[in-house]
Amino acid sequence: MTKTLGLIGSGMIGGAVARLAVAAGLDVVLSNSRGPETLADLVAELGDHARAVTPEEAAQAGDLVVATVPLKAYDRLPAAALAGRTVIDTMNYYPDRDGRLAELDSGELTSSALVQRHLADSRVVKAFNNIDFQRLATSARPSGAPDRTALPIAGDDPGAKADVARLLDTLGYDAVDIGTLADSRRSQPGTPVYVDPYLAPRPEGLNQEEARRWFFETPGVPVSAERVRELIDATTFDATTFEN
Repeated sequence: MTKTLGLIGSGMIGGAVARLAVAAGLDVVLSNSRGPETLADLVAELGDHARAVTPEEAAQAGDLVVATVPLKAYDRLPAAALAGRTVIDTMNYYPDRDGRLAELDSGELTSSALVQRHLADSRVVKAFNNIDFQRLATSARPSGAPDRTALPIAGDDPGAKADVARLLDTLGYDAVDIGTLADSRRSQPGTPVYVDPYLAPRPEGLNQEEARRWFFETPGVPVSAERVRELIDATTFDATTFEN
């Protein structure tokens, strides 16, 4: 049972996961690349259940560890400290931000398989990568709620996936197992299950400020486990384009 969640990266997704974890009664151990002192405000907001440390310390403190850094920094994850751990990979491949990665462009690997190769002694599970941070923060519901939302997970280790599914349940989400890390491409950017199903229709003609207000103020759309499965099953790929 997860009692302490380690986070390597504490940006938008990491912050949302940390807030959900504290609300669910878990302890969170936060870290980023800039040092624990830069997380003082977030720790103060989260309260006594949160503390800031180095990435190596977060890796060792968490029963589960969330890796939520830009994909271009995946090789800076502390592999030795994460050995033997289940690592939740929230990362997506955005070539404009991350630069071109030939193995991902060709479809030879998914981004999570690339992370797993770096973290050879860890159990990597893909999760939290297909929903925006605002909907992630606000769409959590108790188990059994009629408007509960589901998120896909993928991984090569069944036990690790079960642990991550239990964490999602604790945080307020159902989990849909979509297969292995090779199958995680079915929840990557550009696929039917990525972001859009969780968003209400955006009104046309909004200016920049109105669009920003709409993004932060508009509730998410509940997406059931059945709907996630439908979207995953409907996913097809052009064999020449695999941009995770």
